[in-house]
Amino acid sequence: MIKIHNLGFPRIGAQRELKFALERHWRGEDSLETLEHTARTLRQRHWLTQKAAGLDWIPVGDFACYDHVLSTLFLLGALPSRFAIDPAQATLADQFTLARGNASQPAMEMTKWFDTNYHYLAPEFDRHTTFAAQPRWLLEPLAEARALGLAAKPVLLGPLSLLWLGKSKDGVDRLSLLPALLSAYGELLSALSIHGVDWVQIDEPILGLDLPADWLAAYQPAYTQLAAQAPRLLLASYFASVLPQRDLLKRLPVAGVHLDVVRAPEQLAGFVADWPRERVLSLGVIDGRNIWRADLNALLTQLAPLAAQWGEQLWLAPSCSLLHVPVDLAQETELDAEVKTWLAFAVQKLNELKLLARGLNHGADSIANELAACRHAHNSRRTSPRVVNPAVRQRLADIRPGDDQRRSAYPQRARAQHDWLQLPLLPTTTIGSFPQTADIRAARAAWRAGKLDAASYDAAMRAEITLAVRKQEALGLDVLVHGEAERNDMVEYFGEQLDGFVFTRHGWVQSYGSRCVKPPVLFGDVSRPQPMTVAWSVFAQSLTERPMKGMLTGPVTILQWSFVRDDLARAEVCRQIALAIRDEVLDLENAGIRVIQIDEPAFREGLPLKRADWDAYLDWAGQSFRLSAAGVDDATQIHTHMCYSEFNDILPAIAALDADVITIETSRSDMELLDAFAEFAYPNEIGPGVYDIHSPRIPDSAEMVKLLNKALAVIPARRLWVNPDCGLKTRNWAETEAALTNMLTATRQLRAQLAATV
Repeated sequence: MIKIHNLGFPRIGAQRELKFALERHWRGEDSLETLEHTARTLRQRHWLTQKAAGLDWIPVGDFACYDHVLSTLFLLGALPSRFAIDPAQATLADQFTLARGNASQPAMEMTKWFDTNYHYLAPEFDRHTTFAAQPRWLLEPLAEARALGLAAKPVLLGPLSLLWLGKSKDGVDRLSLLPALLSAYGELLSALSIHGVDWVQIDEPILGLDLPADWLAAYQPAYTQLAAQAPRLLLASYFASVLPQRDLLKRLPVAGVHLDVVRAPEQLAGFVADWPRERVLSLGVIDGRNIWRADLNALLTQLAPLAAQWGEQLWLAPSCSLLHVPVDLAQETELDAEVKTWLAFAVQKLNELKLLARGLNHGADSIANELAACRHAHNSRRTSPRVVNPAVRQRLADIRPGDDQRRSAYPQRARAQHDWLQLPLLPTTTIGSFPQTADIRAARAAWRAGKLDAASYDAAMRAEITLAVRKQEALGLDVLVHGEAERNDMVEYFGEQLDGFVFTRHGWVQSYGSRCVKPPVLFGDVSRPQPMTVAWSVFAQSLTERPMKGMLTGPVTILQWSFVRDDLARAEVCRQIALAIRDEVLDLENAGIRVIQIDEPAFREGLPLKRADWDAYLDWAGQSFRLSAAGVDDATQIHTHMCYSEFNDILPAIAALDADVITIETSRSDMELLDAFAEFAYPNEIGPGVYDIHSPRIPDSAEMVKLLNKALAVIPARRLWVNPDCGLKTRNWAETEAALTNMLTATRQLRAQLAATV
């Protein structure tokens, strides 16, 4: 009898209960105890949902109030020393201090979790880092789960992955910290063993990367040490193939491995051929990253021989944690009925596992009706006339060499742009959005519910845009934005106006902390029926003599932050989106908007985990961005923005995008990223963020001056812009105006400093 289990469940709640509880607590409306009660209630509800799905093992320890990597640091006592928090006395409130910063310390650096849109807090390591296991953080939820009669499988981020995902703050070799870290892991695993835990899932996702030899060599002694103190270990990998590490995994004293055979199906045959039969082979056969319904008929055919051979040593699971998909499709009562039959959210994915187990253990006849329904849904999607648009396919075929290139090189464009913009040294701007106030959200909700007519909604948004423009003028910003009051989300807003997308009402996914996104469902060929942003930008420009920046989301980011169809190559889908955005860019230019920002915060996120696959991705992703931007005149200035990412290895590809100005998030890392841009000699203009918008902390102007001086050390002043790290939609106006005031004060000080040296 095969077994089924799960690697992790969405934390935020079907109605985003955790999000709202966190934000009430941060506003001082709820106590920490009230927040913890909500978290406990959600945890238990999620466990019972998984129990109802018939899982043989249910994950415990995957739930985090902010971030699972941060939770792991508290579990191991590995807290950044600059916060002066005693791990033995630490509370949940201390987690929020590290995540959000305080009056004296900026928040921990945030970066992307592999190639997903989830952001984790990067551990900080130095020569003085110590580790001391704090098992209570895991033993308490374990006791809760057992009280509910659950077969609990604790989940831990593995020691090598934890070190790899962290940052060395003083040049310390992270591997040199492994012995002390293993001691803490050993204490933790011993505590779990004492409490009668049978299995522990230990995640080592970095095994799917191209690891240096010394990191790979560390696995054998590390796991030999851990296995001596641990319950049975299921070593979990995901997001990429670990077939190159098969022999290493066979040598490790673990009781089983988990493979992602959705993202990397090619590794299955290699492991089945000679994986030791006495060890568990866990196969991630249900897609944990996307929302398309599984083909149960095909999976049964594929898995039946394996089930017969492996029996109870064969486990089935989602490919990775279900953190990356929404909770429950049953809530989507307004979703397009046909498309809904093609989808599965977390709850439905667990049911797919349940059906697979029943079909494999008791025969296909035991799920005959469900198999017929699945077959009908897949046939419906394959034959739907809504999926393919011949005109879009022909337009792609008509792309010619040079269609993705600007008319002139950057130096010539820069002269044309500077001549008409007439900006001062160190021009100031923002990334695009301004606070999404309660009034804005209420007006949008009323309009969508039919309680506010279109004219009244339009008037409300114009009033908000006017407010944003007036505030920017009063602050003294040089290049303004309209503030995006009318936009719900930087991807959803565009997807709602493009053919080929549908939208959910409750399909929320955690991005970081309390921040959630609702990815569009991209099911068919993409085209733009009509202009999407032009009227708003033209109205905003009519309010001011200063240049108004048109704001668009780029094709790669729309692709990355959607649930993308799996029946067409992603490169082709991205080019379709690029042509739609190109039309919008040209319409903005024709309407007099001559500064246009095409945001690509997900460009680095989409980079494949294997270096062998990088060139192909960078080729089509870069071409897609350039296709969207290249039709404009030299004097039209193209900006782009990119989020927390490691750009060092792909700077030639970033430069090849040929944006006139790139803005990047750098404040949390103390401008560390700029060293790479300097070493590469990045040729165009750069706006490194001078303060972190993801935290309520407001840095003073002296702190920003310090960061700007670091920037000036590596970027010529004539190519340096001044801006926040990211958009300001999650901040309130008081925080926004205070921070921008300090930013403008810092800029004026630096301008005076530069003038004095001339």
